[in-house]
Amino acid sequence: QVQLVESGGGLVQAGGSLRLSCVDSGRTFSTYTTAWFRQAPGKEREFVAAIRWSGGSTYYADGVKGRFTISRDNAKNTVDLQMKSLKPEDSAIYYCAADRYSGRYYSTSSYNYWGQGTQVTVSS
Repeated sequence: QVQLVESGGGLVQAGGSLRLSCVDSGRTFSTYTTAWFRQAPGKEREFVAAIRWSGGSTYYADGVKGRFTISRDNAKNTVDLQMKSLKPEDSAIYYCAADRYSGRYYSTSSYNYWGQGTQVTVSS
């Protein structure tokens, strides 16, 4: 069974970088599409980035293209999100999600497996 645990969040100044990691302790998500979503206070959870199980296809929200990079290491059961040039509006709880590919990789309804989230705060 997929069991996702995020880490790497924290407080950083605008323009700084953070690297988030998502580990599947159940060691089964290597064949799943894995995504990062985020949710700021008072806002809906929104898509950030996704990666197919092979790592050959990646997808990004327009607001993070060129700043964020998603990658995976199936041997280690990890998916990372490298975030650069962070902005205050990037502040949110970041969630890792996984499931079989459905085509709607940007939708929360496409994922049945979720982590607990990790807080990212970007100060101005």
